[in-house]
Amino acid sequence: MSRMVVLACLGLFVQSACSSLPARNPSPEAVRDVPASIVEVVSIGAQTVSSPDGTLAVMIDDSTEHALWSVTIDGSPVVQPGRLGLRFVEVPGFDRDLEIVAAETQSVNVPWEQPWGEQRMMQEHYNELLVTLAEQGTGRRLKVRFRAFDDGIGFRYEVPVLTPDGRISITDELTEFKVDENSRSWWIWAGNFNRYEYVYQSTPLQKVDRAHTPFTLQTPQGTYVTIHEAALVDYPATWLDQQRAGVLKTSLVPWSDGVRAKKEGAFSTPWRTVQIGRKATDLLNSDLILNLNEPNKLGDVSWVEPGRYVGIWWCMHLGKCTWGSGETHGATTVRAKEYIDFAAENGFSGVLIEGWNIGWDGDWYTNGEVFDFTKPYPDFDLEEITAYALEKGVRLIGHHETSGAVTNYEKQMGAAFDLFERVGVRQVKTGYVADAGGIQRIDETGIRRFEWHDGQFMSRHHLHVVEEAAKRKISINSHEPIKDTGLRRTYPNWISREGARGMEYNAWGFPDISPPEHETVLPWTRMMAGPMDFTPGIFDLAWDGLEADNRVRTTLTKQLALYVTIYSPIQMAADLPENYLKYPGAFEFIKRVPTDWEQSIAIAGEVGDYVAYARQERLGRDWYVGAVTDEEARTLDVALDFLEPGVTYTAKIWRDGDGADWETAPYDMVIETRDLTSADRLTLRLAPGGGAALWLTPAAATLSE
Repeated sequence: MSRMVVLACLGLFVQSACSSLPARNPSPEAVRDVPASIVEVVSIGAQTVSSPDGTLAVMIDDSTEHALWSVTIDGSPVVQPGRLGLRFVEVPGFDRDLEIVAAETQSVNVPWEQPWGEQRMMQEHYNELLVTLAEQGTGRRLKVRFRAFDDGIGFRYEVPVLTPDGRISITDELTEFKVDENSRSWWIWAGNFNRYEYVYQSTPLQKVDRAHTPFTLQTPQGTYVTIHEAALVDYPATWLDQQRAGVLKTSLVPWSDGVRAKKEGAFSTPWRTVQIGRKATDLLNSDLILNLNEPNKLGDVSWVEPGRYVGIWWCMHLGKCTWGSGETHGATTVRAKEYIDFAAENGFSGVLIEGWNIGWDGDWYTNGEVFDFTKPYPDFDLEEITAYALEKGVRLIGHHETSGAVTNYEKQMGAAFDLFERVGVRQVKTGYVADAGGIQRIDETGIRRFEWHDGQFMSRHHLHVVEEAAKRKISINSHEPIKDTGLRRTYPNWISREGARGMEYNAWGFPDISPPEHETVLPWTRMMAGPMDFTPGIFDLAWDGLEADNRVRTTLTKQLALYVTIYSPIQMAADLPENYLKYPGAFEFIKRVPTDWEQSIAIAGEVGDYVAYARQERLGRDWYVGAVTDEEARTLDVALDFLEPGVTYTAKIWRDGDGADWETAPYDMVIETRDLTSADRLTLRLAPGGGAALWLTPAAATLSE
């Protein structure tokens, strides 16, 4: 049998051992005619693709028993040679004796526009190498597609049909991320009961066992690296399993029967991603994950509406009201109207009411099959409330808690979305409160199976929810979700999600309360994946007193700054309305700060210590700056060169007072105004557990010119 190989030595960004080819194979044939079914495969040698700016390079090499890949920055190793491959149930795996038999290249440089986001105009600029691997003895082929960007690299497997009926079961993915074992890492446990809701650990890499992605590390040479994935569609999420020091192996989240992934026909895996920076802020300014996702599939998405919202959520977490019915029921018609009035008076676009539908009574988080998603409690008049909200220029935000009973939810989903569409609900918060591994799936025989929140079943489910919602022009905010991998580019109605430890742990989580450094780790870990509905804005920081175990471990100013440093196109003012009325000066910032941006720039930061962002209002000239620190007081010297040159800006500054401290004086805040230009530098003093928030608008004199 004879097969042709294409060797692409055509661009400067792809190199191979071309000089050795004539001696090895003077003809273009890489797979020779041989008797019977034995196929001799001839390699064309190692292949390399470099980033457009030439600083990053990815190599795939077949000179050993296994196909290996590696990454360098400026010629120095970042990811050392690690294995590639897949294993299956039905057929032998692609795990050894693989030879490179073809290589194709292309360069892409195209702009695109986000309908909403932290940056409006994007640039998808990469060099691509598509490598074909053939197995010695059989000629079976596997393709690996690499894309090298200036801010990192991505690659994925492209698998042909391997069985007569096209069905294949993946038992293992062999991808290794081999990094310096002496690196420092920031991570949370994977495969544990609490899903993604852990305080991030900062440890030597050798202390890592099995971790979620995004997974961030700093090498001994000072290079910053985040390992993650992009475009997770109909495939299990990836955990990182450190079986040997410095070798982080891909571990696909299994089905309840132990199979990792079940596919039919030819398929591509999600992209395996490595974002790389010389400075910590380089990671925050990376667009790699979004650029590896497909363009918008929904068409006109002008109905997707970023904005700020309020809700009764914190009332329940404080124990002042309940999700279940009774005297303290939170979701009542009266209370909903009160929150709608508050939202309308203060410029909020939405009101979230949880606990409105039948099923919350009793042990709701273990009995999700009793939820009814179309029947409100008697004291909650959905029709009256939604009509009242629309009269006030506000929309009710819907809520669907499943408690992990996914089959029950899917049976009702269509009718539930139809109801919300009819009454004018445009956003729905979904929830999957259940221990990890406790998602309930009723199979085709009626047997209850238990799946992971981040397995292939839930990958399929979440996308099904988003697609069904889009048919009704509804956006989805997933809580207890599968992790973000940039699918908001393809499905812009997937507007936000949780997927990390949020504010609620401060209300009842003692002794496992989030420390002051939590919000300085999130940007380099969870936030590397995409927007997070963190629910900031708590003004009553110590409702039981400063000495209480359960309290918020920040200053009041830091709560403001979080609206800039933790990005989401929907932002909740999470506290009770009466607490905002106590601090009108601080509340002004929340009422003013946008949630949709023209551009965003990380201007300072170190992982787990501090971070500062500057963001420009979408299609506007105003800028907002937020800076937060951990438990240490800091003074930041920030350049303002992101401002428009030659323009004087009036800056309103919310900063920690001289005596501020999250433990002893969290409410000490100073609000001041001064004029600034792009040539200035700004000194920000951040108290322990503190922050600073700025609004910069072109001065009146500038606007009149």
